[in-house]
Amino acid sequence: MSNKTAVITGAGRGIGAGIAEKLASEGWNVAICDLKKPEDGAVQCAEIEKKYGVKAKYYLCDISKAECRVNTVNSIIADFGAIDALVNNAGVAPRVRAGLLEMSEESFDFVLGINLKGTFFLSQLVGRHFAERKSGVIVNIASCSATVVSTNRGEYCISKAGVAMVTQLFAVEMAKYGVNVYEIRPGVIATDMTSVVKEKYDKLIAEGLTLQPRWGYPEDIAKAVAMMVRGDIGYSTGQVINVGGGLEVVRL
Repeated sequence: MSNKTAVITGAGRGIGAGIAEKLASEGWNVAICDLKKPEDGAVQCAEIEKKYGVKAKYYLCDISKAECRVNTVNSIIADFGAIDALVNNAGVAPRVRAGLLEMSEESFDFVLGINLKGTFFLSQLVGRHFAERKSGVIVNIASCSATVVSTNRGEYCISKAGVAMVTQLFAVEMAKYGVNVYEIRPGVIATDMTSVVKEKYDKLIAEGLTLQPRWGYPEDIAKAVAMMVRGDIGYSTGQVINVGGGLEVVRL
């Protein structure tokens, strides 16, 4: 049984599930945090345990709520003994895509409450644990939207630009404790979240949106996370890796 434990938020599906699967395959115990039904989470964890021989446990957690964050982190430490890596993957898109002149304050609060506030304060909470132990790794899953503008989902872009600064802030703060902090910016990744715009992006990719002419997949992100938590780029804290098939390369 592994003695390393990774906490992955938003790991009930999509990119987060892919990360949990990859880390489990490399011998990590995984604490899966999400908002799906506990019975569905239990099934997911049982499958991971059977497949990889590690410990996996599901935690129902809304990271936008302080009490939920505290209770979940305390439970994970009690169940696993310690946390060795935090992967801040949980994120939401606006429920309704609206232009900047029509975006509601409710939508802004909803998206930033999870994507930015939740990520920051969960990092703070687990960061204290890492500071005490003088070890740990934080990986933030941001987005190409941190720098690529989409005016019909401005709140999402703002939240991910904020996560980019959270990465830099924590890289500076945690360095003295021997804790590395990284950021991954996915491009167009095939998940439930992007399924509603599949036709749009199929066309854009065919027209050359990305240098590598395909959708990205959760396993593409998971491989980058695994590299970071393994310590493969241990002398590179604060770094950002774009995983988007060259989407971010500026061209004429």
